[in-house]
Parts: sequence; C-alpha cells; structure tokens
Amino acid sequence: MEDVAAIETRSLVKRFGNIEALKGVDIRLERGEFFGLLGPNGAGKTTLIRILTTLLMPTSGEAWLYGYHVVKECARVRHLIGVVPQATTCDLDLTARENLDIYGRFYGLAKKERTEQIDYLLKMIGLEERSEDLVATYSGGMRRRLEVARALVHRPSLLILDEPTLGLDPQSRYMVWRLLKRLKDDYSLTILLTTHYMEEAEALCSQVAIIDHGKIIAVDTVEGLKKSVHERDKVELRLEAPAGVDPVTTVRTLEGVKDAGLKEGLLTVTVENSQRGLPAIFEALRKKDVKIQEVRTTHLTLEDVFIHYTGRPVRDEETRKVSFFIGAGVPRKWGR
Repeated sequence: MEDVAAIETRSLVKRFGNIEALKGVDIRLERGEFFGLLGPNGAGKTTLIRILTTLLMPTSGEAWLYGYHVVKECARVRHLIGVVPQATTCDLDLTARENLDIYGRFYGLAKKERTEQIDYLLKMIGLEERSEDLVATYSGGMRRRLEVARALVHRPSLLILDEPTLGLDPQSRYMVWRLLKRLKDDYSLTILLTTHYMEEAEALCSQVAIIDHGKIIAVDTVEGLKKSVHERDKVELRLEAPAGVDPVTTVRTLEGVKDAGLKEGLLTVTVENSQRGLPAIFEALRKKDVKIQEVRTTHLTLEDVFIHYTGRPVRDEETRKVSFFIGAGVPRKWGR
C-alpha cells in the first residue's frame, strides 16, 4: 500500500444540468506532498474538493484517497481527511477548547485522547493562553489557526484547505503559512490547498496544478511551470556605450540570455535567471567599456504563468467567500 497515492482521480466529470463543472480531471498527489490547486472562480476547484471530501457525487469518473474509493468507501475517506473551508465555521459562542472538544467527540475520540490532542494542538497554534476565551473575541488570523487545529483533532492523513487565508491581513496570513509549513515539515502531512494568492502557492507548494473551465491545463513544480512558458526574467540596463560598440551583440551570445534589444539607451535582456545572468552581463559590458547607469530586474512570477495559461490575472476574478458545502459554481436550482 506504500505506493498508493494520497489522492488519485481518473477522468472525473461533474455536470449540473447543461453545465459541465469538471471535464475529465486527472490528478495524482503523492503522500507527504503539498499540492496547490489554482484557478479563477468557476474553474471547478470547489466542485473537485467537494467530490474528494464525499460531499458531492461525480457524474462519471473515479477518485480515491489513500486507495479508498470516495463513493464506495466514503466513511473510510471521511476519517482520513481534515477540511478547512473558506468560510469560518467554528462556533463563535464557544471557547477554542470547546470547539475542538466537540469535533473530537464527532470522531468518537475517548476523553483522555481528546484532552491530550487538544492540549497539543492549542500549543502548536499558539492559543494556549486564549483557549478558554470565546472565539468571538478572536482576530481573523486566530480563528483561521483554530480552524486548522480543529481539522487535525482526529489525526487525519490528508488536510484539505479551501482558500484558508482569504481576507486575512498580511501578518495573519504569514502566521498561517508558518503553521502549514510546520505541519508539512514536521508531520509529513499531505496537504491540498486552493488559493487565489500566487505568492501563497509559491511559498508553500511542492506541486501546483492550474485548473480552468473544468480542466487541468498545467501541473508541475513552481519552477517547472515557469520554465514551461516562453517568458523569462527581464533585466533593463540604462547604458552609455562607446562609439562602435553594440551592447546587444555583446550580451546576446552569453549563456542563459534568450533575447536582447536596445532602444534609446535602454538595453532590455531576457534571461532564464536574472541572479545568475547579471554578473556575466556586467562583465561582458565592462570589457567593452560600456558604462551602466541604472539596472532594473523583473522576475517571472507564478502570476505570469497563470496569465499565460488562463489568459487573465487571478486578481481580475472577484474573490468571494462561499459555502464550502454548496460551492460558488453550482447553479441556484442545484443547491444555492
């Protein structure tokens, strides 16, 4: 069973009447992987997650979590997963400890086991001293950390997070990132993350899939995705070159340089990696007595890759909190 994937789907299709939300999705997550799922609203992210968490039946195709079929063995699947939905679902009128205790009871944990696990989780998320305070008094970041802890009460093998830092301020978002990195590094937890924040996927994920119009259109490491597009890092240099010296010819043959052009004293060089390419560019120009007055670099980002594959920035999509249990892309007559 060691070679069984944490998640595997084959030709997964979901239709809502005439609307095809998923169009034959094939993905595979290995154990211990931190996997990011990126896509605009309506791309099929939440529909896919609702199928994986047994909340929605696929129209056709199959999916397994740790070898268990999500339809035929849904009870086993539910014990293997912890889920953090977009919207905050902890009870604001209970304390953090009470929220965690109720969840442990849902999974049938004995009192001693619940107490030990809750104490451990509260310490891990930094809420020991606030554990007896009502969740209504917590900040947004504290509530999200509590949501993560609640999903871990029953010690799942797979943690699924649907836009876990949506709406948080940068400091709170960073604290959630740090918590997720610790979970991944220290406990070999498999994590599936959906996010609108490209920097979040770059910071956390070992593999990233881009989904659009119900199809997986690209999947690779972040660096692999960057290499798959034609664009590269760009370096702009304001120059003063001696007569008879062509800066474009000087740098174009250097290793890692993909293109170069000169306009009104501004040399623009496209390179695979600006950090590795700059020293060689500087040295080549220095040997030709070219004076460099100003340097500016632009790095290829995951946002650039997303635009390349989908044709639009993810920020152009209105980011909305939706019910994980119903979803954003489900037609009203099918449940909204």
